[in-house]
Amino acid sequence: MLSICRLDWPPLLRAYSSGVRTSPMKNPVPATFLRGGTSKGIFLHRDNLPTDRAEWPRIFLGIMGSPDKEHGRQLNGMGGGVSSLSKICVVGPASRDQQAQGIAVEYTFVQVGIRDSSIDTSGNCGNLSSMIGVFARDEGICAPPSPGGTHMTVRSFNTNTQKIIDTTFPVADSFAALDLPEVSIAGVPGKASSILMEFVQPSGARTGKLLPSHSPLDLLEIPASSTETRTLRVSYVDATNPTVFVGSVDLCQFLAFDEYTQGSSSAAAARVSETLELIRQRGAERMGLNPAAQAQPKVAVLGAPDKEELAQGVDIVVHALSMGVLHRAVPMTVGLCVGVAANVPGTLGWEIVQQSHTARGESHGEGMVRIKHPSGVVDVGAEFSEDGTVNSAKVVRTGRRLMKGAVWW
Repeated sequence: MLSICRLDWPPLLRAYSSGVRTSPMKNPVPATFLRGGTSKGIFLHRDNLPTDRAEWPRIFLGIMGSPDKEHGRQLNGMGGGVSSLSKICVVGPASRDQQAQGIAVEYTFVQVGIRDSSIDTSGNCGNLSSMIGVFARDEGICAPPSPGGTHMTVRSFNTNTQKIIDTTFPVADSFAALDLPEVSIAGVPGKASSILMEFVQPSGARTGKLLPSHSPLDLLEIPASSTETRTLRVSYVDATNPTVFVGSVDLCQFLAFDEYTQGSSSAAAARVSETLELIRQRGAERMGLNPAAQAQPKVAVLGAPDKEELAQGVDIVVHALSMGVLHRAVPMTVGLCVGVAANVPGTLGWEIVQQSHTARGESHGEGMVRIKHPSGVVDVGAEFSEDGTVNSAKVVRTGRRLMKGAVWW
């Protein structure tokens, strides 16, 4: 005879899953686990956290299972041992002043350290930003779409960068419909609904300037050995997230960069990683940022496409780092920054894209840029006004609801 065992949640978890508050420091805390683009993260409603933000870090560390000094796997939490899986978004309704500007929701992105206890809010995550509108609609933070509408746009304000991001996605029964087989993105299997993400006036996300050094191209001198120095051509660009761009050709002259990207040499990885971190720190100083904040600026190594890639329409090849780790897919804020930089005359990105256009016999102009990264390709675009101001940066992402419930910290 089949016996059915009824599993009962602890009273505390039942209380929080039903929205009943029994303590200002609740544990577990209501949470939603979402994939946005090529990242996954925990989304929290701001009202479910203490009003004293000084109490947030220990909650975030507990949620992610950090610090995991010995193993770096975050097995005691929801983190996955890599920076793209150790992220949190705190979302709440916009203020009255923001609502008067058409903003529906405000959010803060948190990059949680893996082996250490760092809580970094110096930048934003483009991939998880694509799901802010979806989460806000699920939680009732923003109003439902117009009756009969097939799509809705949610305007959000990111507190990290003080920037506005619009996300547009299909809806069904007043909520986001994420499982339509519309598009696929590199690094994620299968097709899903298209989420158009548009960063409004993305320049100066951290520094207040598109070109923090006031030049599209700078020279950076770094030690190549104990007795030798190298001068690198770099571009410092701040759009969606500040990024230091350096050419792969320059790096390959004194580093085994190809071995580093292929993961074939631990010795090469150690030396390249050390050099790229030095470039990031020097770039941070030049951009007026804190060199000790490892999440900002990002570092992206740019290269020209080969013949096969050119034939596929690739304009530029990118290897990007975040938190000192080479990404398997380009972080979306970095991809958008590349898209902007490629349309700014004189930058390294602009030079490479112009060369690609020439090789294919195409006219040079503004528009979409096709980026090749370790997981595939992505098209990004930027719109400029006549005076050179960046009006917006756009990209298509997909997302998926993974879990909704409560998480212990």
